[in-house]
Amino acid sequence: MASSVILSVIGSDRPGLTEALAGAVLSAGGNWLESHLSRLGGLYVGSVLVALESDSVDRLLAAVRAVDAQGLEVRVAPAVEVPGAVGETLQFSLVGQDRPGIVRQVTAVLSGLDVNIETFETRISAEPHSGGQLFHMEAQLRLPAGLRADAVQAALEEISGEIMVDIAVTAA
Repeated sequence: MASSVILSVIGSDRPGLTEALAGAVLSAGGNWLESHLSRLGGLYVGSVLVALESDSVDRLLAAVRAVDAQGLEVRVAPAVEVPGAVGETLQFSLVGQDRPGIVRQVTAVLSGLDVNIETFETRISAEPHSGGQLFHMEAQLRLPAGLRADAVQAALEEISGEIMVDIAVTAA
């Protein structure tokens, strides 16, 4: 019987880490399905969704221990099957002068509306004219049944002036 697992990884960034993970997956007979890997704060971090036969999980754990020995911490957790998502999907983006608290304020609004954040990425860039730091946020949101996109946009616009950011909400 097939199963899916999630590999969570963190370690010092260096060439060959992705290849080491791919080798561990392949040696256990697994299939690399999805991943989010990046350099963050000088570390190599991310997650990988792997499909494999249930009786191969122990082989994957053994292969991952070999990767651990190379200085990359790898955790393995079973993936959870979720019933089909309901509700509209939105793309959300934000840009503004960087300051503490932006993520907290935006996520508090979304949480208050029972909106699920399915993907979430942030980054800092230099403002072209002043060189100041601009904060960028991109997210894919799943609305609960009955919540309309215009209600989400209105709630986010209420705080946009307070935190001095520009927002955009579009259908995904």
